[in-house]
Amino acid sequence: MKKFGLGAIVAAGIVASTVGGAVAADLSTPAYKAPVVEAPLSPWQIRVRALYVMPENGGSVDGVWGSDLSYSDAVVPELDITYYFTKNIAAELILGVTPHDINGEGTIANLGQVGKVWLLPPTLTLQYHFTDFGPFKPYIGAGVNYTVFFNQDAKNPAFSSVDVHDAWGLALQAGFDWMIDRHWGINFDVKKIFLEPSFTLQLAGSGAYLTGGADLNPWIFGTGITYRF
Repeated sequence: MKKFGLGAIVAAGIVASTVGGAVAADLSTPAYKAPVVEAPLSPWQIRVRALYVMPENGGSVDGVWGSDLSYSDAVVPELDITYYFTKNIAAELILGVTPHDINGEGTIANLGQVGKVWLLPPTLTLQYHFTDFGPFKPYIGAGVNYTVFFNQDAKNPAFSSVDVHDAWGLALQAGFDWMIDRHWGINFDVKKIFLEPSFTLQLAGSGAYLTGGADLNPWIFGTGITYRF
């Protein structure tokens, strides 16, 4: 009986030690938590930017030797909409309007300001976005521009009207977003648009016309806020 009682005590001790160790292990081992999975970003993105539009000076009036033209710069607001087909490939459409003065230069410099026009230059580019630089998101793009000229006014008494004709152009682009978080960022962007529309000037007091070409080819520098949905 003594041996049986001693064995029972030893067995009880072993069980208690095992259970206590398991409880201690359970208390010391942290519970497993599944990693938080963020919802995928929407393919849509918008930007609000301020643009500095800087046309190149150049052009001529047909048949007027040594004639030349220059154009005023403009600072305007702009909205662009971007859609991501993949994480790297996207399309961007920019929307805005810009006013510009047309001035005579060269042998027609005495004319001074010839006219004033407004431009609506929607530009669609296909972009490649680089994604391996953390919050720094550079991109390049190329596409097409179609510029509509409106609110055109002759500003010289020699002309009764000025008509710059709508035109297509090619566009190149480079820029980057610096993302503050998943949704918000700061954008810097530059575009070169190759745009050389023709124009018609009607002489005051007669039905005669002058024609020519305006070599606008503007540089467009932009900066603003990015929001990715």
